[in-house]
Amino acid sequence: MTLDSPKEIYIDNAATTSMRKEVLDAMIPYFSENYGNPSSLYSIAQIARDAVDESRENVSNILNCRPSEIIFTSGGTESDNMAIIGVAKALKDTGNHLITTKIEHHAVIHAMEELESTGYKVSYLNVDEEGFINLEELESKINSNTSLISIMLANNETGTIQNLSEISKIAKNKAKQFEREIYIHTDAVQAAGKLDLDVKELGVDMMSLSGHKIKGPKGVGCLYIKKGIPIAPIILGGGQERQRRSGTENVPGIVGFSKALVLADNEKNTFNSHCKKLVEELRLNLKNIKYEYDIVTPTKNSLSNILNICFKGFEGEPILIGLDMDGIFASSGSACSSASLEPSHVLISMGIDPKLAIGSIRFSFSMENTLDEIQFLTNSLESVLSELSLLAQR
Repeated sequence: MTLDSPKEIYIDNAATTSMRKEVLDAMIPYFSENYGNPSSLYSIAQIARDAVDESRENVSNILNCRPSEIIFTSGGTESDNMAIIGVAKALKDTGNHLITTKIEHHAVIHAMEELESTGYKVSYLNVDEEGFINLEELESKINSNTSLISIMLANNETGTIQNLSEISKIAKNKAKQFEREIYIHTDAVQAAGKLDLDVKELGVDMMSLSGHKIKGPKGVGCLYIKKGIPIAPIILGGGQERQRRSGTENVPGIVGFSKALVLADNEKNTFNSHCKKLVEELRLNLKNIKYEYDIVTPTKNSLSNILNICFKGFEGEPILIGLDMDGIFASSGSACSSASLEPSHVLISMGIDPKLAIGSIRFSFSMENTLDEIQFLTNSLESVLSELSLLAQR
């Protein structure tokens, strides 16, 4: 089964990415000579404060918002939790109903479930076979107690891109009808570096981002919170980040996240063009393998770099092990649940048979991947599936 791989082939960039040299270079001074605490008053502390302020401005320029509307966090999970739990708690007395989808990241799903356990009402929107919500269902679920809607911009397993601007219009019109505020949050972690993140164009009130999906550092991200939105802090302490997120600022991480986001946003057209060619080549090559499969990722309105494939009659884990032996690194659904033998909640919500869903493999590409690697991947897949078929017949 093992083929002669020219090198290790990493195609799990939706799980995490390697850090760019430019990002690491920008971070290093803040681990050593510029190590001051940004909240202190002396000169080396001011250098750190200036770096955080500059990073905040860089992020706000990309999101088309005020610098003061950017809150630095430990990453996408904290940002999602802060948006959902923070707003829900702040508005509990005026509206305890929330809306999300069945295909959200677990950072959103589990936050909603936690709120449900304490008395909040949550509506989980269905999706069609390509992972898109029904806008009419969304409109029907909004009621006079709805305070928050959280819908991801792009799905981490299938790449499906939701129509956030239309979702926002529907929510704002219903808000006028009910004479109340209804806030829109989006988990845009997978969208960064691929899609436009202009919060005004998207019509969102909150947006979660993470550094390690865009060749930045792990353990850092941000939450955009539109000015005036009430939010209860979920981390208490010294009152950093304008009393909304306590804890000494992760200066190196913040600098690295900002640098990575600027680079990724500037290069997104090149990134999309490159990855689109890779995905198109893989789609074409798959037609020549003799095993049955279903491509889950839609051909339109999906991220350029993700292709999710379900192989009929196979389980994802043995396929991944076989690919790993050939030096190919991919994943089965979301990295956060890759150790689970249960089929992905995303695929099940899309109406995919559980027996087919357990054979799901997600390939997610980057600028480092090549067309030659796609050919090697196709050959490896054919070899792995052939050996697994033989083993099953014994």
